[in-house]
Amino acid sequence: MDKIYVVYWSQSGNTQAMAEAIGQGITEAGKEAEVVYVGNASMDELKEANAFALGCPAMGAEVLEETEMEPFVTEVEGFAGGKTIALFGSYGWGDGQWMRDWEDRMSAAGAVVLNGQGLICNETPDDTALAECNGLGKQLAAI
Repeated sequence: MDKIYVVYWSQSGNTQAMAEAIGQGITEAGKEAEVVYVGNASMDELKEANAFALGCPAMGAEVLEETEMEPFVTEVEGFAGGKTIALFGSYGWGDGQWMRDWEDRMSAAGAVVLNGQGLICNETPDDTALAECNGLGKQLAAI
């Protein structure tokens, strides 16, 4: 069974709920999901993966969380070429600029951003947002 990693950072639990829904979609599609908090993620395992998901909410002035997620993403940029990466996260203000910046970074690093854009939701994901996350997991599993 193929394992697909869903690596996330979450403060309030919103992005974690999204990560778990993505993992559920991966499992429903017949693959093994490894949903893991960024501080526990294995960079070596991601380097071996063809596809994975990264999730982080908007922080501050619409940026990635700076202590754990930003350094992690910077390292991922070094080996992202040729990989398919699903991006996701929640936000409470702004218009999603943090996600557009993140999409641009991953694309510039040579990755294919699944669907050409990240999946975002405002505040706590509702049933519709969780269903979208589940579908994203199924798409990731089909790669």
